Amino acid sequence: MDQLAPKSDQNFGKDLLTQGKFLTFTLGEETYGIGILKVKEIIGMLAITSVPQTPDFVKGIINLRGKVIPVLDLRLKFSMEAIPYTDRTCIIVVEIESNDVIVLIGIVVDSVSEVLNIKGEDIEDAPTFGMQLNTEYILGMAKTDGSIKILLDIDRVLSSEELSGLGSVS
Repeated sequence: MDQLAPKSDQNFGKDLLTQGKFLTFTLGEETYGIGILKVKEIIGMLAITSVPQTPDFVKGIINLRGKVIPVLDLRLKFSMEAIPYTDRTCIIVVEIESNDVIVLIGIVVDSVSEVLNIKGEDIEDAPTFGMQLNTEYILGMAKTDGSIKILLDIDRVLSSEELSGLGSVS
């Protein structure tokens, strides 16, 4: 018998998506994680040029070494209270794939924590909160050091309509 064969096809696919290295960051009291392969760079806060008639969570655009990148505030996207930016507030530049198009987007977070190596067995499915709440952007809940970190599927945080709107912003 082949020792590399997965125990079940369903778990095998999930493990490939969720286990591995994650950049963790905070929003309020919660810690979130994004797959490290989606992270292009972490930068301090820059001057953000606002763009009229965009959703509240879209802060505007930045010029990053000649590239115009849309920036969104993840607190506002997640319907959290807006707070003033501090010296720990930063922008994580991530690569998002939607409809076979790759887009660079900056996300504003309260602070970046660390890179964690998370094993598949330490990750549980996202809880279901009922039909009203969309949690498809949550890969799972990682149990590490007595706490829980919410692992995000950054490709699904924004809807395809929101992404196409950001494309027109930049």
